[in-house]
Amino acid sequence: MNLGAFSVSLKVKDINTSKTFYENLGFQAMGGDITQNWLIMKNDNCIIGLFQGMFENNILTFNPGWNSNAENLEAFTDVRELQKQLQEKGIKILQEADETTEGPAYFTIEDPDGNQILLDQHR
Repeated sequence: MNLGAFSVSLKVKDINTSKTFYENLGFQAMGGDITQNWLIMKNDNCIIGLFQGMFENNILTFNPGWNSNAENLEAFTDVRELQKQLQEKGIKILQEADETTEGPAYFTIEDPDGNQILLDQHR
């Protein structure tokens, strides 16, 4: 099962302080909008998202259809198909993608320890 590009979405208290901290670790901004309190940062193949005031906990994020540079992949498994495959394996979907649509969509699941996982397709 290919889930796409992986990143960790971090809940932060102060996006500017967090941006500076991760820059000191060698991360550089590659997307997002700091004026809207979210920023995507990259260091080599490591990607983190900084999100202030957007969600309660840190989230593991997968982006079907993207590589680690947020570039479109020619071939990928649509998020709705991934959702169906996971449901067939008995995994509970917390927030479902609408299977009657095409293009951008997302769904969320939780691992056995309560860690939230977001599968977020942008195209």
